[in-house]
Amino acid sequence: MLRVGYIGLGLMGSAMARNLMKAGYPLVVHNRSRGIVDQLVAEGARAAHSPKEVAEQVDVVFTNLPDSPDVEKVAIGENGIIAGAHDGLIFVDNSTIKPETARKLAVDLAKAGIVALDAPVSGGQIGAQQGTLVFMIGGPKEAFEQLDPLWKAMGKSWVLVGDSGAGQIAKAANQIMVAAQMAAMGELLVFAQKSGVDPFKVVEAIKGGAAQCWTLDVKPPRLAQGIRTPGFKAHMQLKDLNIVLDTGETYHAPLPLSEVTREMFKDMIDHGDGEQDNAAVLSVLERKTGIHVGPDAPKP
Repeated sequence: MLRVGYIGLGLMGSAMARNLMKAGYPLVVHNRSRGIVDQLVAEGARAAHSPKEVAEQVDVVFTNLPDSPDVEKVAIGENGIIAGAHDGLIFVDNSTIKPETARKLAVDLAKAGIVALDAPVSGGQIGAQQGTLVFMIGGPKEAFEQLDPLWKAMGKSWVLVGDSGAGQIAKAANQIMVAAQMAAMGELLVFAQKSGVDPFKVVEAIKGGAAQCWTLDVKPPRLAQGIRTPGFKAHMQLKDLNIVLDTGETYHAPLPLSEVTREMFKDMIDHGDGEQDNAAVLSVLERKTGIHVGPDAPKP
């Protein structure tokens, strides 16, 4: 059985690590803060004190970190994964980072004999907890196929999109759609409320037709209960939109809608709501209209 390491145990990473343990894989974990490490050790994992120490003990090491510089530091920095290189080691990054960073890391790690896969995910905290994530993967086909049982332990879908960096291109494309859906949902909810109609009845009416999407299936019930906690944090959505627009600039791809949605998320974060769920972007429109959508809103 493959020996597995996981580095970066936030909302997503800790849930994914737990699903690997549930599937029976011996797990070595490392995280900057120790609280979650201690929890996972109590559940059967083994602790390591550096990325190097994780890499030395496993066949596959996963990372799930906030941004490109964090992944670079853990992968190729001092006491990084590259320092624990050994024959057969596979590096899998579940973070959302710049495609060009993923391609550079694949080259740098290959020099030490490490095979790299960029494998960002979609599905949020709920998908991570339930093992229903979608993996978008770039890198060598042989390594991708070797890890088939690990994808299965954590997700419901895993697709090899192309060579190194292709997984991150797919995730950027995913975030174009996600951000647009969150903004559109917020707009329709505020529009309905402002027009004197129950916004959640509107959702019930339209989600069986052409407007149907994951966002309308999952997010309105939480908003109707006044729940705006993540989920997927708004400041991370903004980070991903910055990656989208930077990558569009690199490849000369116009992204006018993403420019608009980025401004909405920037406005949200500028008002101190960056820790809320990305669906809470409707707050930008609530401030403009002076209304509130949720259980304490006036009934139309």
